[in-house]
Amino acid sequence: MVELPSSVDLVSPSVIPGLLDERAALLDALRNPIGTIPLREKVKPTDKVVIVHSDITRATPNDRILPILIAELEEAGIQPANITLLNALGTHRPQTEAELRRMLGDQIVDCYRCLQHNAFDDTNLVPLGTTSFGNPVRINRQFMEADIKILTGFIEPHFFAGFSGGPKGVLPSVAGAESVLSNHGRDMIANPKSTWGVTEGNPIWEEMREVALKTNPDFLLNVTLNVHRQITGIFAGDLLAAHAAGCAFVKARAMVAVDQPYDIAITTNSGYPLDQNLYQTVKGMSAASQIVREGGTIIMVAACEDGLPDHGGYAALLAEAGSPRGVLDMLARPGFSAHDQWQVQIQALIQLRQRVHVYSDGLTDDQIARALFTPCRDIPAALTYLMNHYGPDVRVCVMPEGPQTIAYLREAVPSS
Repeated sequence: MVELPSSVDLVSPSVIPGLLDERAALLDALRNPIGTIPLREKVKPTDKVVIVHSDITRATPNDRILPILIAELEEAGIQPANITLLNALGTHRPQTEAELRRMLGDQIVDCYRCLQHNAFDDTNLVPLGTTSFGNPVRINRQFMEADIKILTGFIEPHFFAGFSGGPKGVLPSVAGAESVLSNHGRDMIANPKSTWGVTEGNPIWEEMREVALKTNPDFLLNVTLNVHRQITGIFAGDLLAAHAAGCAFVKARAMVAVDQPYDIAITTNSGYPLDQNLYQTVKGMSAASQIVREGGTIIMVAACEDGLPDHGGYAALLAEAGSPRGVLDMLARPGFSAHDQWQVQIQALIQLRQRVHVYSDGLTDDQIARALFTPCRDIPAALTYLMNHYGPDVRVCVMPEGPQTIAYLREAVPSS
């Protein structure tokens, strides 16, 4: 717990209570979907069903959503042997047995086929041609060979895809590594519309949509959550119609306007599971960066139990580049392409505008410094120093929900 001065502003989404009866609401959404017929009317008893679900880095309450979804399928005649759960890892690491059980529950792990997507396994990827952006696409074979394809997940603001959920359940979630790299490529990330709360006109989201439609998904089940991981809304049905409804719902809650930029912002990555590693916390930094002035300071507070992490390319890219400017110069080299480059690119762009201090019990000072940040072990002391540095008219805010907030300067309204 940190005591903050009374002059500090709170920048946070509006509060929405959880649904009183999640099970009843989920069943109602499955039986009265948006833009399509009920799920049970889409399936035949002989169908092979693949359900794509979020991995451990996402807050989706899989253990509460999936049992109800599976029960609905079984009531329609689908046998357990014909139901496959596919962990949508994108290019993230696979989950351990214990993590899968924590995510899905013992009943699902014990009774159903549970697979983990591998973006680097050529034998398990099916080519789908080239997108209108000129990028080749390969998608998980089990997903493509299913008779019924169901995408699940949750919708939150996203720092370069506009919003999570929807088409993002295919690309990057069950796509080949090269498709993730091209979709998250340097020029795509650099596009000014590749940002919080923007879908239409956002090249990253538009390619995600194009690829998702190529796979012909049959049903979407996305939810929205509050800070307590309670379900606040359920958006089921047609991929685009249901996702658009969910995005509008989130945007109405998450949009927070401020009149003037701040000198200092204290932010989080919205707690577990979103703050498991430093890589993920770039999202919370990006949220704060939208309303911190050039030359200002961001203090990121995150657990980082999973370290930098050690897996993936994030730490190695930062070490190779040596500085934020070095990151951008490295990415600009002809033909350069590397796993996790999108995260270091966004981090570098933030750091060229603002200083970033990191407070984390899960990281050493050396790890934080190697990731090009300034270590912070005493938030009140750091805040006192910074407030004195910026002078008597210093403006300070705290963003307790970090990337769940689409904060913006009032004169710069994000378009959707």
